[in-house]
Amino acid sequence: MNTATTPSAAAVPAVDYVHGYSPREGQRLGDQADTLAQLLHGGTSYPPGSRVLEAGCGVGAQTVHLLRSSPGAHIVAVDQSEESLARARAHVTDLFPAAPVEWQRADLLQLPFADAEFDHVFVCFVLEHLADPLTALAGLRRVLRPGGTLTVIEGDHGSAFFHPDSAYARAAIDCQVRLQEAAGGNALLGRQVQPLLAGAGYENVEVRPRTVYADGTRPGLVDGFTRNTFIAMVDSVRDDALAAALTTEADWDRGIADLHRTAAHGGTFHYTFFKGVAVNPF
Repeated sequence: MNTATTPSAAAVPAVDYVHGYSPREGQRLGDQADTLAQLLHGGTSYPPGSRVLEAGCGVGAQTVHLLRSSPGAHIVAVDQSEESLARARAHVTDLFPAAPVEWQRADLLQLPFADAEFDHVFVCFVLEHLADPLTALAGLRRVLRPGGTLTVIEGDHGSAFFHPDSAYARAAIDCQVRLQEAAGGNALLGRQVQPLLAGAGYENVEVRPRTVYADGTRPGLVDGFTRNTFIAMVDSVRDDALAAALTTEADWDRGIADLHRTAAHGGTFHYTFFKGVAVNPF
């Protein structure tokens, strides 16, 4: 029997989205989703007629790919940001005018749905921004039917390594990790996906790495991931890193310049995402 319950809002403190909600961030999320669609969404499809909850849909960057891989599934996309939902609705409707998507503003910790309402739950790049991802995962079990599946995708900034190596570049990445931690999140969460799912009571937990490797022979990944996703993400926290005295302007600029060297001729970049699939027990 599924005995998971939804925690109260006071159980987990709210945290800020460290990357912000600017149009530039929305574009970065779209670039990331499009570049990594095959890598991250491969193997994920839901049958026609199934009800799928996308928890934390953001600007709809992943919603588009859920629709493409699961035509006929009914997707309920929720997010706590009204602004993000509006952008998601406009973006998805532009591409899929008749898409079976229901948009709803909701707190992940207080979902306004009945018990066992969904056949599947999809959570991508959300847990890393939560103060207590274990409680959130346990709460999702309430709205997921027994035997239904949960899919989780998270990155891990500790998996980033590159050539040419640079202590300045690594320090810039560490600034982003520390700022996210200060906001209540965890940019190193990917390595914890399996124990989190098991600890939240899911069964048949299977986690597999999804590795991105970019070099000069893969210009699409160099541009779409190294430059427009990863470096853009790190560079977006520049002002916050300086305000928190985590770095100096000179060191920051050197670090970002060195990261861009990994996307230039002779450079390489590696990063690992972790994709977990688990079943809600009966």
